[in-house]
Parts: sequence; C-alpha cells; structure tokens
Amino acid sequence: MKQYLDALKYVLDNGTDRKDRTGVGTRAVFGMQLRFDMENGFPAMTTKKLPWKSVASELLWFIEGSDDERRLAEILHGTRDKEKTTIWTANANADYWKPKSKFEGDLGRVYGVQWRKWKTPDGKEIDQLKNAIEMIKSNPTSRRIIVNAWNPGELDKMALPPCHAFFQFFAANGKLSLQMYQRSCDMFLGVPFNIASYSLLLHVVAQVTSLKAWEFVHVLGDAHIYHNHFEQVKEQLSRKPLPLPKLYLNPEIKNIDGFKMEDIKLENYESYPAIKAPMAV
Repeated sequence: MKQYLDALKYVLDNGTDRKDRTGVGTRAVFGMQLRFDMENGFPAMTTKKLPWKSVASELLWFIEGSDDERRLAEILHGTRDKEKTTIWTANANADYWKPKSKFEGDLGRVYGVQWRKWKTPDGKEIDQLKNAIEMIKSNPTSRRIIVNAWNPGELDKMALPPCHAFFQFFAANGKLSLQMYQRSCDMFLGVPFNIASYSLLLHVVAQVTSLKAWEFVHVLGDAHIYHNHFEQVKEQLSRKPLPLPKLYLNPEIKNIDGFKMEDIKLENYESYPAIKAPMAV
C-alpha cells in the first residue's frame, strides 16, 4: 500500500487549501493515479484497521441494486433494527434528503440502482453490470465494457451523487483488470475503503468470468484531505505498512448474484489499530 501512503503524503504536503460543500475545508490535488497488482496480495489498508465487513457488505448491496439503507444494515448486521447503523445511515437521515425519501432508509437512485437498473428515456431498465459480465465473456477485447453510476438526469434523486463515478474492465491473456474514476476522493476515510471495494469487485467479476484478477487502477479526480483529518493523516504516515492479506472467495459461486457474506473472507489480515476521524456529510 506504499503507493497510497505516498499519494496521501503528497496531498498533505502539496495540496491547495479550498472551501468545500461541507464547510469543513479541504487540502486538495487534482488528478492522480494508483495501481494495485492483485498478485502482490489484496490491497487492504494495514497502517490502520480496514472495516472489512462494511466493505464487503456494501459491495454486495451495490450488486443487489438496492436503494435501501436498511437492507445494507441487514446484510452487515443480520437485522434491519434502527439501532444498527451503516456507513450510509447519515446520508439516509440527512436534513437535505429526508423530505425526498419515500421510506425509512430510502437513498434514492444511488450506485447499485444505476449499476443494475439504469432507466432509459422510454422507461426500460438496463442492467449495466450483467451486460458488462456478458461482454467480458463474449467480446473480451471490447473497449466498451463500462458501468456508469453518474447519471445526470437522476442526480437530484440520489441522497449522495456518486463519488466513484464509473468503471471499465480490460481482459487480456486470461487476466482481468478494472479501472475506476473517482471524482471526489476523501483520501483518509474514503479512499482506502474504495480501493478495497473495487479490488473485491474485480475479484468477484473475474471469478464469474473464469479469469484471473490482475490489476485495479484507481484514477483520482479531486483528491483531498479534510482539514480536521490532518493529525490523523500524520499518525497514519508514521506507521510502517504490514504484509498484505489474501482474499478468499467461495469457488462454487459462478453467478454475480450468488455471493453472500460467508462466501467472502480476508485471510491473514494484520493491521495497526483504527484511527478515528469525523466524516463530513
């Protein structure tokens, strides 16, 4: 994970201080790229504890195409009880969104909905993820294997416009790579989570297309550190990375909709303790 830590330090040392939507303020750099070869191990953060179950449950929730934050709680905690929170609870309950929500936990037309139920002008739905998987199988050299979450016509119907906006697959020599463009990149809290999430997505799609997971390429747009995260960032940068863990997927699962939490495990994961920091909403 040295490339991530190098990028984090670069933003801290060289970024421009700017005002932002949350009012907290950020230090930002525009345009960066990180590359993670899965043969070197699964890129789970080791210089602070990665909330792995939150990563895996959110991805399964995206794959379901769900708009329901309480469904995410069910995947993560096994219950829809209001006392059980998720990383999306604050967005579901935000003052700016509550008047638009249609039910408790409604998040609107967010990531998974766009991945699996993109609406066409004539009212039809496009399952982008399913189409991408079929294209990897049938036409692996295509340059059009893309899934897009940034739907300008429905941004006002989302509790949070997508930060990780779209991704593209590349198949070659029996291996599969994934490149994702992220428009807004919270370098301390969000980006380690995003790296793990899309690396996991790469692995599950590789398995269902009978390919080997190769490289996750992370393109960062507005890469920023919130002003109230500076001390936490310095603490993390003082820690030496540990060996990367391995990812286990149940080899019996050959359908993208077949994965459950018990089918996904992070093996031999060791990390420093978590570093707490407030999330700007």
